[in-house]
Amino acid sequence: MHAFLFPGQGTQHPGMGKDLYDKSKTAQEYFKRGENILGFPIADIMFEGSAKELKQTKFAQPAIFLHSFILTKTLGNTFNPDMVAGHSLGEITALAAVGSLDFESALRLIARRASLMQKVCEIDNTGMAVVIGLYDIIVKDVCSQIKGIVVPANYNSLNQVVISGENQALKEACRKLSPGARRVINLPVSGAFHSPFMQPVIEEFKLAISETRFKKPICPIYQNVKGRPVVNTEVIKSNLILQLTHPVMWRHTILHMIEDGASEFTDIGPGNLLRGLVTQIDNNVKSYSIS
Repeated sequence: MHAFLFPGQGTQHPGMGKDLYDKSKTAQEYFKRGENILGFPIADIMFEGSAKELKQTKFAQPAIFLHSFILTKTLGNTFNPDMVAGHSLGEITALAAVGSLDFESALRLIARRASLMQKVCEIDNTGMAVVIGLYDIIVKDVCSQIKGIVVPANYNSLNQVVISGENQALKEACRKLSPGARRVINLPVSGAFHSPFMQPVIEEFKLAISETRFKKPICPIYQNVKGRPVVNTEVIKSNLILQLTHPVMWRHTILHMIEDGASEFTDIGPGNLLRGLVTQIDNNVKSYSIS
């Protein structure tokens, strides 16, 4: 069985999507539609913007969605998933790719999500960092001992955990984790996603979800909150809301997909982070990336 995976924030980079745009009329049409929906020139920001500009949540999230979603449209019948999953933001891309959301609804929801998260980022002095080379239980334990708020945000693999929190607590956690870790790296994001700092936007995001029409997806989506397959639209909506303040259980997601029969994974979108994580989680399955 073939699983398709969709990346989230942090995979953006200057020049993203330019080759896709230059080679495909389909891509050009979707970029034009996207800019009409967003009301700003996202293609210019993707193709010519700086890394600093693309780091802004309000630009990064629509950019990653457009790159990934348009790729599925250029693949034609080659895009025939048995199951899908998306990392954080990528969960909405996955839903659009398998027909649970139409293009316009998905992009409007992402723009709203990004705007709400950007608002929190501008108020709170927060950020995220990835810890590589330490077991997730150790990272969780160290975070729990830090004064201030810092929590595991993404359980990416057994030895890779992203932590999220206020900058001072984040800095202290990184200092304590660094001696035992292989690497500790600050991420190019502008806030503490998948943490209690997202709580202030929950009610507004609930409203955005309630105003969005969801349909049953053509195949199961394994959602971040529990990493289990879902097709029920009410459960899908509930999990999207919970995801803002809960950690992304990515390792569990991939293991459950393999348990349910996935033997091939394709990471579709900017970068190849998710392909790398699949290999870390289980190097016996086949993995590819399309960017």
